[in-house]
Amino acid sequence: MAIRQKCPEKRKSLLNATLNLVNNNGFHDAPMSKIAKTANVSPATIYIYFKNKQDLVDQLYLEVKKHFSEYAFKNYNEDLGIEDGFKLIWHNIAQFKLEQVEEANFLSACDNTPIINDEIRKLGVELLNPLKLLWEKGIKDNILKNLSPFTMYAFTIYPLAFLLQCHQKKQCELNSEKMDRAYKAAWDSIKL
Repeated sequence: MAIRQKCPEKRKSLLNATLNLVNNNGFHDAPMSKIAKTANVSPATIYIYFKNKQDLVDQLYLEVKKHFSEYAFKNYNEDLGIEDGFKLIWHNIAQFKLEQVEEANFLSACDNTPIINDEIRKLGVELLNPLKLLWEKGIKDNILKNLSPFTMYAFTIYPLAFLLQCHQKKQCELNSEKMDRAYKAAWDSIKL
């Protein structure tokens, strides 16, 4: 019996189909049969690439989170200083959410549901470690409030996600002036 070779395009197609179905129908209304049909593969093909639906969703989460973190830390280096570094990261995250809408929506859904395995979620959080280290340095240098990274994220990044969702729904128009004011509010919420 010959072993079937894995095709990167099929795996990518399965991940894209899952992303689309989860964003449009939710986690529970994205059965393997629908994922296979959307990806234009047989249902059995899924199990060549993933152990089960949980593994498929977890791997999709990690890939999207990795892409998000690469985007967030584009052009970032520790020599920028606390405020300049945070400003760059914040604007990179805003750009990601504006340009990578499907992926941003998927990550938001993952943040608000227990569907992602805890171990996988921890790996995803570790991808944001440069931001955590920046905040820790800012606290140590008496530039930032002594808050946990989760509180800082809640006050700086979550409001950005809300604004961008309003923008996508055409409830508010986000131009560069409004984005600059939103950044300033985020910065003011954590600086001393």
